[in-house]
Amino acid sequence: MRRPAGRCRLAWRDRASAWRRRAIGDDSGAATVVALGLVGAIVALAALLAPTLGVLVATQRVANAADAAALAAADATSGAVPGVPCDLAASVAARNGATLTGCEVDGPVASVTAQSTIFGFAVVARARAGPPGWEG
Repeated sequence: MRRPAGRCRLAWRDRASAWRRRAIGDDSGAATVVALGLVGAIVALAALLAPTLGVLVATQRVANAADAAALAAADATSGAVPGVPCDLAASVAARNGATLTGCEVDGPVASVTAQSTIFGFAVVARARAGPPGWEG
């Protein structure tokens, strides 16, 4: 038994308008959109913080390399270890992941400058080692 064509079209229109009314006021899927937004924000924040934290770690690494290089140069100056002070400081800085960019010896005091580059940022540290109170 077939229905009249006009009645079938009307039923389809009624279903479509009911679906539209339900879709406009429906909140299903809203939590998914919010969750995706939060995940995106967390990923963006992590992408911004990773280089910053990397530079902070590199700063400490270069400071440690400069301290060790200054102590090595001061030890060589005092005669505690054999070698040329600035050459010894350069090798110690290189073993600690930095490049020695400056080295000065004034009596028993050694002052060094070390540098490293991370994410395009040049990180520089200075250190001084020698007996306390030396006014060279």
